[in-house]
Amino acid sequence: MAEHKGLNKIKKLQWTWIGYQLLSDTLFAIAVAAVLGSLCYYLLKWPGWCMPVIFILVSGSLFAVHRPWKIATGKICSFLNISYPELEESSDLIIKPANSLNLLEQLQLKRVEFALARVPDQPKAFTKRTKKAGLLVILAFVLSFAISKTGYEWHSTGGLVQCSSKAHGENSPPEKVLAQIESVSIKITPPAYTGRLSRQQDRFIINCEEGAEIDWAIHTNVGITQAFLIFNEKEKINLISFNNDKTRWEAKKIINQTGFYQVSIDGTLSDFYQVQVLKDGPPVIRIKSPKQYTHIDAGEVPKVSLSATLNDDYGIADALIYATVAKGSGEAVKFKEYKINFNTSFKQHNRQYDVQKLFDLPALNMEPGDELYFYIEAQDNHRQKSRTDVYIISVQDTAQLLSMDGLVTGSNIKPEYFRSERQIILDTERLLKERDSISQDVFKTRCNDLGTDQKLLRLRYGKFLGEEDESGKEGSDELNKAENFSNTQMIMDAYTDKHDNAEDATFLEPAIKQQLKATLTEMWKAELQLRMYKPNDALPFEYKALRLLKDLQQKSRSYVAKTGYNPPPLKIEKRLSGDLSKISQPINQKDIKAAADHFEIFKKSIAVLEELKYTPALNHNDVITLQLAKQQLSAKASAEPGIYLPAVSALQHIVSTDKKVNTTDIAVIEKAIQKALPAVSSQPSISQNSADLGLSQQYYKNLNHVNR
Repeated sequence: MAEHKGLNKIKKLQWTWIGYQLLSDTLFAIAVAAVLGSLCYYLLKWPGWCMPVIFILVSGSLFAVHRPWKIATGKICSFLNISYPELEESSDLIIKPANSLNLLEQLQLKRVEFALARVPDQPKAFTKRTKKAGLLVILAFVLSFAISKTGYEWHSTGGLVQCSSKAHGENSPPEKVLAQIESVSIKITPPAYTGRLSRQQDRFIINCEEGAEIDWAIHTNVGITQAFLIFNEKEKINLISFNNDKTRWEAKKIINQTGFYQVSIDGTLSDFYQVQVLKDGPPVIRIKSPKQYTHIDAGEVPKVSLSATLNDDYGIADALIYATVAKGSGEAVKFKEYKINFNTSFKQHNRQYDVQKLFDLPALNMEPGDELYFYIEAQDNHRQKSRTDVYIISVQDTAQLLSMDGLVTGSNIKPEYFRSERQIILDTERLLKERDSISQDVFKTRCNDLGTDQKLLRLRYGKFLGEEDESGKEGSDELNKAENFSNTQMIMDAYTDKHDNAEDATFLEPAIKQQLKATLTEMWKAELQLRMYKPNDALPFEYKALRLLKDLQQKSRSYVAKTGYNPPPLKIEKRLSGDLSKISQPINQKDIKAAADHFEIFKKSIAVLEELKYTPALNHNDVITLQLAKQQLSAKASAEPGIYLPAVSALQHIVSTDKKVNTTDIAVIEKAIQKALPAVSSQPSISQNSADLGLSQQYYKNLNHVNR
């Protein structure tokens, strides 16, 4: 009997484990189906039965992989031997036939059965996977709820597009419709270039793309004779009935601008309904590299990498690089244009592209002194184009940079400190030519000498920025004398700076100073390469330093034209006579008419609304004032319906009703009028402060504080 109880306990654990495994796989399938089903339903707009199909496929796959129904009693015994040491790894004796056990196994079986009775019916290891699956289901439901509230849709343009929740009737307050209207169905068909699908809604408020086709289908609960739509209180579209009982009315219109509209049924007007139009912006181009002005110095690779990002609301259709190569100078300059394609295909019309292009300047027949001007032009699916600014790539002309024409003509005379860098470049190039014909020691010596010349030139330029001399402190011999050991003033003069900040110790302008710092940096780099016996690597830095110096020279030029002054001749007979009889005082007479105040109606309507709070009756003039204010607000509501349309509805309600005016409507109208009125500029006024600037008040305040 005891053996029978032990075997039943193992079989019970077997079925418990199988049940928990099946429950775990089912929960995992529910979690996966909830997330994938939400993505397919809300983003891809698949039908609602896709979620059960996903659940069946996922659960079937998990059952086929795990096969929990094939859990045998031997696996249960192995689990018990590992998890419960008191069984002494002998639980397998329970499932063996009784006639096959020897005496020792029978004695051990009694100990195992006694210990097995204390094993719980639902071990924690069985429920561990099920608890994880349950937690995953909760997280999946939270994620599915978040996906349903994002309002994003996947479109063929290659990305997620956020759709307004009002277009689907979510999170919007209930609309006020006419009593004759039973239901409405509006179909919004976006333009083909957007790649978006058509959608249905049961609300009159419309949020659509520019150029979308709107189809209205209005069902009435009674037969009517006439119905039409009024847009912005100007345009009227007739609703057409296609059934005999006159209860279904349809209309169609292409919406291109924001505004509002009303529904008229047998002369009864509905409330105002907003029409929000999402404009299609042109493509946005952002060039990451190169910089807008790029110089290719001597020794640098004549290749420039172009990297840019293209973005558009609904997709990029095409993009090109328009490049122009300029050759020559003066009147002999020549231009050649190129149209360069990117290596990226735009057939998918994605909303974003990362494009690259490598400019091989020799392939474009560019030589030293030539310049490349280029810009990127992109076109979207709506055939809107946009382009970037012009970027310039110039190849440095070393022959022009080292020309001595200015010394000959006298019109481009350079000071002495503008010649040394050119001589260093010439010596470096001569050293590179003679490198194979001289010994290694002579080569290193000449490199070191050039580095020393570069250092001296750098120190000469550093004086213009207030930098210190690296030759050491003078007057050290005087300090070594015994009588000057305690002379504090002499020591301070020798080892401290008495001038101001080095940044301020210069007469140069900030822009010139910044470029001079850049020149010193290039000299530092050239000196480093020369000290390392690498004149070939130092040459680009020397050329760049020389180019910066020549630019500094051109910026320092100034021209002052020589002008003269020829005063009119004086009449000697009238000089110092004091006769003012023929001099009359100037009279300037001008009629100034006050400009028409376009906001006078708003100001008068504010006064009428304030009176309505206390006396609800309106006279004829007040009604005219409010109607004129309603016309002006309607014009503003055509452009911004979200701000001014509630005020137009409130004004219509006040003018058309004879009941007591609602204070909420008055507050809505006043708020809209305040936004429509321009900001009042501050005018000069008499200061309210006393002449003593408040000193007397401070005096009495402190006096009272002391008396306390």
